[in-house]
Amino acid sequence: MKIIALIPARSGSKELKDKNIRLYNGIPLLAHSIQLALQCTYISEVYVSTDSIAYQKIAIQYGANVTPLRPKEISDDLSPDIDVFFHFLSNYTAPFPNMMVHLRPTYPNRSITLLNNCIRTMIRYYDKYDSLRTVIPFSKTPYKMYFIKENQLIPFLQEHPHLQEPYNQARQHFPDTYLHNGCIDIVKTDIVFDRYQMSGDRIFPYIMNSNENNDIDTIIDFQQSEQKLKKI
Repeated sequence: MKIIALIPARSGSKELKDKNIRLYNGIPLLAHSIQLALQCTYISEVYVSTDSIAYQKIAIQYGANVTPLRPKEISDDLSPDIDVFFHFLSNYTAPFPNMMVHLRPTYPNRSITLLNNCIRTMIRYYDKYDSLRTVIPFSKTPYKMYFIKENQLIPFLQEHPHLQEPYNQARQHFPDTYLHNGCIDIVKTDIVFDRYQMSGDRIFPYIMNSNENNDIDTIIDFQQSEQKLKKI
């Protein structure tokens, strides 16, 4: 089974300029994901997708392959992952891999144990699932959430098979909920290329502990994460 890793690392960021190459623990942020993927014996190739020549040079320096530069129209804050992955596969000349591991640069402290466990799980259940996503337990339920439209509070989910006005019921009536944390995603290649989807219909939930969550987005995240790392 052929498995490759793809690390999307665009240069633009409204929250923090050049976030993906900002030094974290002495090396560019994206380099941590590259180094982790290179350690993994299940992964045969590691690629970085970016819209920046400077980012490409850094990726190559740390041992990754690079894709053709990503067009600007799929490299902004609202660009969905599927556009990035489809662009990558459209420019991939070798026989397609069976699975793609999505490693976002904003998780520099993933463990090799976690990565190996996720890949082994997806291999084990390859015939049953289209993808795997890491999730963390979430204390809120969507039945208790609202959005505002024309200055009116609208329940996000207004119907429930057994409860009237579910948004006014106790949360204990509802199942446990989980938040997709973006740490590790794995998807079958045909789901991306043939169906133009990032997860398909059958998603395996790999549940992480909430204290393992270490997504970095802002300068405060950087500072707090590096301080936490120094204490380990």
